[in-house]
Amino acid sequence: MPPSATPDVGQPAPEFNLKGPGGQAVTLAEYRGKRHVVLVFYPLAFSPVCSHQLPTIERELGRFTDLDAVVFGVSVDSHWANSAFADRLRLSFPLLSDFRRETSAAYGVLLDAGHSGRAVFVVGKDGRIAYKDVAPTTAEVPDNGRILAALESLR
Repeated sequence: MPPSATPDVGQPAPEFNLKGPGGQAVTLAEYRGKRHVVLVFYPLAFSPVCSHQLPTIERELGRFTDLDAVVFGVSVDSHWANSAFADRLRLSFPLLSDFRRETSAAYGVLLDAGHSGRAVFVVGKDGRIAYKDVAPTTAEVPDNGRILAALESLR
């Protein structure tokens, strides 16, 4: 996954239309001008590192909300698997299904194994990438503190 394959900070964020809880469509465009969007790409539901990473975001969700951001987890799992995973972890933020892998590819994080790498993108209200953290391996987790600092800089 070469770093140049991911959109750079300042570039327009790739649009997406993904299935969320209950199969409801979620698009990036619906948040433009309204809220910052934090996209948390994780490789696979029910995997050990993902089962650790997503609850750390849940614990900080109030801080994300206070910074006028909405958080979405994104994986290649079906929306049914993501719903079961969110229920198991007691997550209150939506997990989106990139089952066709188009969004992972557009953000440059699709791995040869067929799932995404671990990455976080902050999309500003203007629809541009404001921050990105693409982990070098799927075992490494982006730091929530840096994500929150990036959101703070958008105030």
